[in-house]
Amino acid sequence: MLSTDWQSIGELALISVVVYSYLVFVLRLTGKRTTSKMNSFDWIVTVALGSMASTIILVDDVPLIEGLVGITGLIILQYLVAWLASRSRRFQRLVKASPCLLYYGDEFNDETLLKERVTRGEIIAAVRAEGYHSLERVSAVVMETNADLSVIPKAEEESLKVLENVTR
Repeated sequence: MLSTDWQSIGELALISVVVYSYLVFVLRLTGKRTTSKMNSFDWIVTVALGSMASTIILVDDVPLIEGLVGITGLIILQYLVAWLASRSRRFQRLVKASPCLLYYGDEFNDETLLKERVTRGEIIAAVRAEGYHSLERVSAVVMETNADLSVIPKAEEESLKVLENVTR
């Protein structure tokens, strides 16, 4: 495990630089959305890109060009899915989750909590993380498309228009 030749180490270093440079180039070309965590599909692509990059670098059986083509294919697919989802509501509903209301009006939405596999304790933890010491100061808690929990304070209740696309 510790014994290896300097040529292999040099090749590994060179491949690492090429893969890293290629990823930076392609990600800058396609924009921030490619590695965002806006929804589960974006997250999956980000994890897959990391896995593919490590495989290209560490596995001798994967030729560099084939690995770069695989990365390119994933990025193109992610770009196309995001492009289609931004232009078609039907396609968007097919590939993206909807934000959902977990807590509203001093009540937990138990049906949604069960469906999303979220506990009341997790809601309370999110409220604490936002600096509130009581649910009485919270108007709503929303599970976003990327599974983040958004806490909306009662002070902003007049602006609950932000809940208009949230599944109740």
